[in-house]
Parts: sequence; structure tokens; C-alpha cells
Amino acid sequence: MKRILILGGGTGGLVAANELRKKLSKEHKIILIDRNDKHIYAPSFLWLMLGKRKAQKIQKPLKLVKRKGIDFVNEEIIKILPEKKIVKTTRNEFDYDYLIISLGAELAPENIKGLSNAGYNLYQLEDVERLRDDLKKFKGEKVSIVISSLPFKCPAAPYEAAFLLDEYFDKKGVREKTEISIFTPEALPMPAAGPKNGEIIKSMLESRNIRFNPETQLVSVDSNKKEIQFKDKTPVNYDLLIFVPPHKGPEVIINSNLGNEMGWIPVDKNTLKTNHNNIFAIGDVASITLSSGKPLSKAGVFAHFEAEVVADNIAAEIKRLNADKRYDGRAYCFLELGYGKAGFAGGNFYAEPVPAIKMRRPGRLWHLGKLLFEKYWFWKWF
Repeated sequence: MKRILILGGGTGGLVAANELRKKLSKEHKIILIDRNDKHIYAPSFLWLMLGKRKAQKIQKPLKLVKRKGIDFVNEEIIKILPEKKIVKTTRNEFDYDYLIISLGAELAPENIKGLSNAGYNLYQLEDVERLRDDLKKFKGEKVSIVISSLPFKCPAAPYEAAFLLDEYFDKKGVREKTEISIFTPEALPMPAAGPKNGEIIKSMLESRNIRFNPETQLVSVDSNKKEIQFKDKTPVNYDLLIFVPPHKGPEVIINSNLGNEMGWIPVDKNTLKTNHNNIFAIGDVASITLSSGKPLSKAGVFAHFEAEVVADNIAAEIKRLNADKRYDGRAYCFLELGYGKAGFAGGNFYAEPVPAIKMRRPGRLWHLGKLLFEKYWFWKWF
């Protein structure tokens, strides 16, 4: 009997647990551990923001995986001891034969002076609900969408938010007196998709009168003055502030000396193996450097495909078969544009010298695809 621990019930952890259970007989134990008792489908936050979803409809209790033969432990992980093959939680110790770390990224708005008390965190469920309620009372003026630092997960999300708010304010009749601006440390939107696609998205923003402010580094926010300070820039005033907070690696990774100084775990880009025997890291917590020297973006689609590779190889090794599956860098991304349309980009992020990503013509079909994928997600994994 082998025991496989999976840390984190997000995209990667959920897929890895399901795939392993499907490939291995019941004698092998699969244990999923997460401090949260629910899996939240974050891509639906944008629809929640617009009042098109309710919070309870975009989450599922993680204990539901038990009916598939996967054990679920709702405890916080406090220490990983690779030399002893032990994971400690607040209540228990678990030994393992294989360990998959899929703990994601932690949000750290407190790292920017004044940010925690200002505006709305686009990646926090409660903040998005608050934003939804306050948008109903918004009568126009300055809307600032600020990407505070790099890296950040879901690279399309702040741009999707801008496009959707453009439609929302238009239909509300306040768009003409509303100024929507995006501020980002990036030179172009979604740089991992390559400069050509970045220019396409920038043009789409400009065509909708959404101001794109590149290479702006957030320093602080004064919520009393409603003022944003960027490095070496004149302060910017806002009426409505939506932000992507700084990200950092999980505290347990830093405390366990498994990652770099930021808490990200370096892995082999094809196998997701770490420097420790039988330990894999997938999704946002993993650090993968592309041939360009830039890091691979943090997004659920990467966690999904990486989880499939890791699960396949672990199962093959346990069955004494060839563990030869490799992740080749192929992925895709939807880009919600509002008015019932979406864009779609896909290709090979590992291509050299730059990622080979093709942006399809925006249309209603891609928007429908994103809607259907939300339904598929809960049906497939729960």
C-alpha cells in the first residue's frame, strides 16, 4: 500500500486527487489536506462582481471528494519534513510515500502601505461581494484597477474586470462620466502570452476608452484622501479602487525551507519534480523559468495540466510502469470582454525563443465556452 498526500484543495490538488483515485486501486490511500473546507471556483468572481452569480453557487464542500474514495482532512498544514517524509498539521502528523504540494499563492495586501484598508481585493470572495453591492450605488467618476506587483495569479482577471465594468457602466447609463484606468508593473497586458498578443489586448482596451498605464509600481494608498502613490509618479486620485494584491508563497513552504526566499518551489518544468525525492509541486506555488528567463504565469490552467502529469507518473511508478509523461507547456485562456463576447488564446508557453500563443478572434462562442466550463468543472471533479 502506498500513501499519497496532496496539500491544497484548489485546482491542482482537486485534479491530482481525482486522477490518482481513477488510476490506482483502493489499497492505495489518497489524502487531500486543506485548511479551508470549501473549493471556490475563482474564475466566477467576475460574474459574482456583476451580480450574475451567488457566492454559494461557485463553491463546493471539499468533503464531497470522500464519495470518490479520497480522504479529506480539514486542517491547517504547519510543517513539512521531507527528510522524515512527514507533514504536520495543527492536530496530526501524516507520513507519506508521495507528496504533491498544491498550496497556491497567499495574498498579502498588508505588504503595501494602506492597501488593506482601501478599495476591493479582486481575488477575495468577501471583497468581491462588497464590490457587487457598492457598484449598484456607483454613479460614475474615476475607477482605478491596480495590479500591485508581480507575479500574480490569473493574469487575465484584472483586464476582464475592466472590460466587464465598461459594459456594466454603459448599461447603467454612467459610462460617459466614468473614467476606467488600469495601472500595472507590466510593459504590456499578459506578457507571458508574448508581445504581439499584449499589443492586441492593449488596443482592445484603448478601443473601449479604458486607459492603460504600464510600468507603474504601487507604493502606497491613502484611503482618506483617495489617493494612490506610484514610484516616481504624480499621485493619482480615485473614486473606486479595485486591486490585485501582492502575492507570496505559503508560509509553511518558507518555514519548511522547501522554496526560495519568496516561498515559491523550483521544479522541473516537464515533470514538476522538486529537489526532494517523491515530492512534486504544481500550480501557483511552483516556480518555472521559461527559456526567455521570465517565470511561467500563475494560472489554474497550468495547475490543471501539471496535476494530470504528476498523477499519471506517480500511478505509473506505483504500478511499475514507465513514468514518462511530460508537461509540454500547452495551455489556453479565456478573456471575457463583456457584451456576451470573449476572446480565447492558446498555444505553447514553453516554445522558444518566445511563447507561441495564438489569439482567436473574439466572439460569443468563446463566452459560451467559458460558461460551459464552469458547469463542467463542478460536474467533473465533484
